[in-house]
Amino acid sequence: MPDERSAKASPAPREGAPIYRVKADFFRLLGHPARVRILELLRDGERTVGELQAALELDSSGASQHLTAMRRQGVLESRRAGTSVYYRVKDPRIFQLLEIAKQILTTQLQETSALLGDLSELSFDASTRPGS
Repeated sequence: MPDERSAKASPAPREGAPIYRVKADFFRLLGHPARVRILELLRDGERTVGELQAALELDSSGASQHLTAMRRQGVLESRRAGTSVYYRVKDPRIFQLLEIAKQILTTQLQETSALLGDLSELSFDASTRPGS
């Protein structure tokens, strides 16, 4: 019986699982800031484990756990060259997904900023009225 920690570290799609569960597992994998950062670092091409570890400011164990989970899920691929292990994104459409997420978040922030501006104007107008 696999231990619970390893099952959480590598949410592999289960045959016959409903697609919404498979999607949820995929998004859960991407739900850690270090993993999103790994993808951003790999946007320009493959990097060694050491380069990723340094950029993430993680110890080798922490970086390795994230990279292994992403490779097991099929998001990353690796290759060995001498003593170095290189990682790269398996499917470049993952970058489109990250870009769409950025656009959604930017829109939400712009809407919030506009609302705050409107509220600020209302507060200013109320405080400048006679009798306020």
